[in-house]
Amino acid sequence: MNEILSMREKRAKLWDATKAFVESRKDANGTLSAEDTATYEKMEADVVRMGKEIERLERQEALDLEFDRPTSRPLVDKPLSPEDKPRKTGSASDEYKNAFWHAMRDKSVPHEVYNVLKIGEDDHGGYLVPDEYERQLIDALQEQNIFRQLAHVISTSSGDRKIPVVRSHGTAAWIDENAAYPESDDTFGQISISAFKLATTIKVSDELLHDSVFDVPSYIAKEFARRIGSAEEEAFFVGDGAGKPTGILNDKDGAQVGITTGSATAITFDDVMDLFYSLRAPYRRSAVFIMNDSTVKALRKLKNGSGDYIWQPSVTAGTPDTILNRPVYTSPFVPLLGSGTKPILFGDMNYYWVADREGRRFQRLNELYAPNGQVGFLSSERVDGKLILPEAVKCLQMKV
Repeated sequence: MNEILSMREKRAKLWDATKAFVESRKDANGTLSAEDTATYEKMEADVVRMGKEIERLERQEALDLEFDRPTSRPLVDKPLSPEDKPRKTGSASDEYKNAFWHAMRDKSVPHEVYNVLKIGEDDHGGYLVPDEYERQLIDALQEQNIFRQLAHVISTSSGDRKIPVVRSHGTAAWIDENAAYPESDDTFGQISISAFKLATTIKVSDELLHDSVFDVPSYIAKEFARRIGSAEEEAFFVGDGAGKPTGILNDKDGAQVGITTGSATAITFDDVMDLFYSLRAPYRRSAVFIMNDSTVKALRKLKNGSGDYIWQPSVTAGTPDTILNRPVYTSPFVPLLGSGTKPILFGDMNYYWVADREGRRFQRLNELYAPNGQVGFLSSERVDGKLILPEAVKCLQMKV
């Protein structure tokens, strides 16, 4: 914690020094020379690099706390005998977990192992991932995918999920004594969230698979997290709803346009302010900015009417940088600055719902890659995402 705090303080001081350098080197036209511009860009790159290092240290600290938690908790309960200890059932049981990884490592599995695996067997021979491994995979997805941290995530068992939405509210009116009460009804609608299949294949050599030193579960979890997390986040941002989730930036059923800039290539302070106030006050309380790293770089140079930079680096561990006192998150899947693009999102992302259908599935392929001395693993999930209240999120659109 002390190292993270020290890094944040150094980063804030470096940013202040960078701003002071710019102000001291401007010429009469308010511009910098080529040499000073190169120096500024180097200082700015150091600020970005320190921000990435702080994020890495925070993730490392969270993992350290997670690993230390079981050993630091005192034992205050009376020890249970093997007969008294509650037994996990289904895919959470120890028998199922051991049988699952036995089946994944070696196809020559005794019949009693198959009997245990029948708990999760589907029509095509796939196995539900054991509960312990399922939690590990979800945690990894949240680390790779910022959208899952901001969106509202639900689980569905089967069929489409119908979400009732109020389209418009009724109103009250002043009436005379003994006059009839006015009729004014709320109107309701429904948003339907379905499930689309996302899948990938991993190939592992026989030597690695049977090497007791190699941590197969950890490797597969991280690799699936990288692939699935990346595909999910791209769809949650720019998906068109055809065989994949409807992205929050999609022209249909996506975020509303809050402001269109006057330039096709640049953003001004007034544009950011107009976007901020295009969102209604109830949503601004929990709103965040999301943009590409290159857009953040452009906004770092903007100032308000008092001459202060609107971008402020965070000096508190675990909190993101801010613009207009609202958190800023970045994703490579948000469009870049350009004609007609939507490079900035601002709103309450909790109104984007992510629906996970059942559990993730895992299947081993023994023969397909056998000539190459490899074993394949299939993994798939069924997921959908949709913005259920478009007015809760606004986007800035560049001029065409």
